Amino acid sequence: MEFNLADLWERVVDAAPDAEAMVCGDRRLTFAAADERVNRLAHHLQAAGIGPGDHVALYLYNGTEYLEGMLAAFKIRAVPVNVNYRYVEDELRYLLTDADVKAVVFHREFTGKLAAVRTELPLLHTFVMVDDTSLPAASASGLPVIECAIEYEAALTAASPARDFAPRSPDDLYILYTGGTTGMPKGVMWRAEDVFFGAFGGGNLGGAPIETPEAIVDTIETSRRVLPACPFMHGTAHWMAFATLYAGGCVVISPDRHFDPATLWELIARERVSFLVIVGDAFGRPLIESLPTLDPSPDVAALTVVLSGGAILSPSVKQAWVDHLPGMLLIDGFGASETGGQGQSVSAAGGAIETAARFAVNDQTTVLGDDMQPLAPGVIGKLARRGRVPIGYYKDAEKTAATFPVIDGVRWSVPGDHARIEDDGTITVLGRGSVSINTGGEKVYPEEVEVALKSHPAVFDAVVVGVPDERWGERVVALVETRAGTTTDFASLDTHVRAHLAPYKAPRDVMFVKQMLRSPSGKPDYRWAKIVAVDGLAAR
Repeated sequence: MEFNLADLWERVVDAAPDAEAMVCGDRRLTFAAADERVNRLAHHLQAAGIGPGDHVALYLYNGTEYLEGMLAAFKIRAVPVNVNYRYVEDELRYLLTDADVKAVVFHREFTGKLAAVRTELPLLHTFVMVDDTSLPAASASGLPVIECAIEYEAALTAASPARDFAPRSPDDLYILYTGGTTGMPKGVMWRAEDVFFGAFGGGNLGGAPIETPEAIVDTIETSRRVLPACPFMHGTAHWMAFATLYAGGCVVISPDRHFDPATLWELIARERVSFLVIVGDAFGRPLIESLPTLDPSPDVAALTVVLSGGAILSPSVKQAWVDHLPGMLLIDGFGASETGGQGQSVSAAGGAIETAARFAVNDQTTVLGDDMQPLAPGVIGKLARRGRVPIGYYKDAEKTAATFPVIDGVRWSVPGDHARIEDDGTITVLGRGSVSINTGGEKVYPEEVEVALKSHPAVFDAVVVGVPDERWGERVVALVETRAGTTTDFASLDTHVRAHLAPYKAPRDVMFVKQMLRSPSGKPDYRWAKIVAVDGLAAR
């Protein structure tokens, strides 16, 4: 019994050819139409010399081309590689080199950066350019030209639509590059079969995973319409997109390059979106706070599920969502590039709002001690998952051995989150050890301090870091962005935090910033925050 990502996609296509699969702007694709485009792209890449095991970079904004590119790679047993479109040239060069990329599908806007690094990438020989019609004519005319690049739609037109590819394997690779909170990005390698069950929904979004490849057609639900509001270059968005496609649903894609709450609500209403995917407060807070201000009020009655993945929602934001949309289910999902989905915390109108990062987890997740043995409830250790987990990091045996240890013949994924098991079997996640703060021998996890700060009525956003301190080793410092039209001060924030947390966790310094820098996925940029904190303290 073999589960291959391309084979499973084709089973869904054949079972629901006329159902809508992808919507982006004016483009509306049925499963059959999407499959034809994917076949054409796969044939183009194949004709260019891309084959099994070769890496294809996706240097793209959100669009159908992103999902088409992934599926085309899967069809010819190549490996799609996600590229952060915010990278500067040095970061882009590093990733494309580390990933041994041979082909790249890119938006025209990124031609300049690609042209600047291509001579240092001897393996990269195939360029497919998505024409960026949103670029002003003057900007487009000023871009350099990559002579060998072929325009995306022209490549599709010239290629065969036939589905005549060689047999595939459940061992075909899927790689997700993740930057984490520190260090250079690294490629997390999954077997196709494992990522299908560990992160792509297992063929039955929200239900029990399928047990045979043939059973994927039994779980098709074409009425489901899912909008991943975050960038496909991060796992949360394309994991949920593929979970939707494998369940026969439609992926609604925003063509906008920048997050605008009002525009997103209009899209949700117009496309009758039933399932929205966001990342933490960076999306959740401006979305829900803008909803009652819109005139006319959008009809979002179809929206029944909102999932936050990749960053945890603060209690005040959760409360606002269930208050404004009482018919909706709000889910905080927990997981990582190295583990897939691990747990959920569910909020709904009339129920209690969880104030801690506490999740009901699957039976493959537990907390391990330094001896890599399971810990008793109440003891802090490292969150770990076994079963359907990655096989390691691409070209990094040392980090693979540290993060994916094999114990008694079982591979575990232990990416570094500290956690404890509660008496009821749920797990409280305290935070990534790499950004935890050691102040006077006490560990402080930024996430819990950030949650406390963001519950203050004047705080719109907050990021907490540790900076060197002669007496305490590290001191807790908060960067705070206040709400428009409000002010606060250190004393007010200090009193507020101390009412929720032990005194040693309260920030010793607060710096007010005009705008918080976060990644496009909504995750905190702790490296930037630490630089701002250190420089700010020095200036004082």
